[in-house]
Amino acid sequence: MHVFWIALAAVFAGGIALGVQAPINSALSRATGDSTLATMVSFGVGFLSLFLVLAFRGGFAGFSIFKSAQPWMFTGGLLGAFYVWSAIWSVSRLGVVTMTATLILGQLLVAVVIDSTGAFGVPVNEIGWQRIAAILLVGAGLVMSRL
Repeated sequence: MHVFWIALAAVFAGGIALGVQAPINSALSRATGDSTLATMVSFGVGFLSLFLVLAFRGGFAGFSIFKSAQPWMFTGGLLGAFYVWSAIWSVSRLGVVTMTATLILGQLLVAVVIDSTGAFGVPVNEIGWQRIAAILLVGAGLVMSRL
């Protein structure tokens, strides 16, 4: 199978996981009464899962492998924690469809900036009218989700 289709399938599955993660984490937040605690537990379970994957895979070479990483490269976990908390907190207030549409619109807007500038070392990709139209359609979908 061509690697493009494998990558597309993996991202599609990741999207499904992301779509069910927010309502599951929101249920945990309701059970604990604390959205920040639910976020921490979610990350803790994720950390443990990845730790076990690394352990079964044979571990990693040690922390010295991180010496070439720039400090900003470690902010992904902070951004992920903010995303998970914002989804947990907002899904019961907005509903899953509106929360997801808002999430996707935010991702698309920053993606256009990253693609067009090559920020964070990604290849520069041309932003044509088709991509702009896609973003506008997602924005329209967000508005329609609240009508």
